[in-house]
Amino acid sequence: VNQILLLLLVLTVCAILYNKVHKAPSALKNEAVDLDSPEEMEEEIPVVICAAAGRMGAAIAAISSIYSNTEANVLFYIVGLKNTIPHIRKWIENSKLKEIKFKVVEFNPMVLKGKIRQDASRPELLQPLNFVRFYLPLLIQKHEKVIYLDDDVIVQGDIQELYDTKLAPGHAAAFSDDCDLPSTHEMVRSVGMQNTYMGFLDYRKQAIRDLGISPSTCSFNPGVIVANMTEWKHQRLTKQLEKWMQRNVEENLYSSTLGGGVATSPMLIVFHGKYSAINPMWHIRHLGSSPDAHYSEHFLQEAKLLHWNGRYKPWDYPSVHTELWENWFIPDPSGKFKLTRPDS
Repeated sequence: VNQILLLLLVLTVCAILYNKVHKAPSALKNEAVDLDSPEEMEEEIPVVICAAAGRMGAAIAAISSIYSNTEANVLFYIVGLKNTIPHIRKWIENSKLKEIKFKVVEFNPMVLKGKIRQDASRPELLQPLNFVRFYLPLLIQKHEKVIYLDDDVIVQGDIQELYDTKLAPGHAAAFSDDCDLPSTHEMVRSVGMQNTYMGFLDYRKQAIRDLGISPSTCSFNPGVIVANMTEWKHQRLTKQLEKWMQRNVEENLYSSTLGGGVATSPMLIVFHGKYSAINPMWHIRHLGSSPDAHYSEHFLQEAKLLHWNGRYKPWDYPSVHTELWENWFIPDPSGKFKLTRPDS
């Protein structure tokens, strides 16, 4: 009996020693796998910005402001036309922005053929890059979630906060509602801007009335977008946007309306009732609507993102709050892009 007990004791000790020797490396291996898994790695934040001829300094200032105010792992997708790409690449690589992670993406304007109705009142709104936001899933392949920003913005907050915006199930995008911030309403009224669908769609047209959208419905601004690429593709939203572009060519549904929103109007139709909300402080707008209307200094300091939408851009003259924008501007090493100032 004693010999049997001794044998069992020896076998038990051997089993314990075997487990310690052979199982420990396996546990360490699992830990290493966990550390390297996508869940543990720092998430990449893709930010899409267009670099148009004549306003590349805008894209540079926007990128500079984002990069300087975050520790997040940002990957910039800089979208341009073929003839402008060498300029923006040289600007980045020969400035302090050479440390950023970026990819230059060429946009082919031929995808817009037959889809844009000419509008002499605001020809700048017909520039091909204004429609890049319609084609995000075709330009950005590997990301589930993407931020799109107009070039005439600067970011004063941490872009990670904007990226963390929650999208409701079934929503492909989040926008800023034009009625969301009472402090901007006075600015809107003072410059005659519209914040309802009436300002963007021509309700005299049967096709617009058939949508069943009240003209007093609050509009949204697509200059800042947080988008879910999987949901966007699933709902075939690019095709829907193109459909309304083509209908406008045929029926003039919105191009001559007060809002002048040749890129905004299709989005108002397609995303009506199907978008999530961005924190209002992450899209303070209308800074480019008037050369005279100003926000309070305290309000601007609290803002996370400033948008000079409208005719009066901060790199031109006249414009307002240009000092906030110039904080992030980096001069063009080639000297091609110059600021317009009263004494220039």
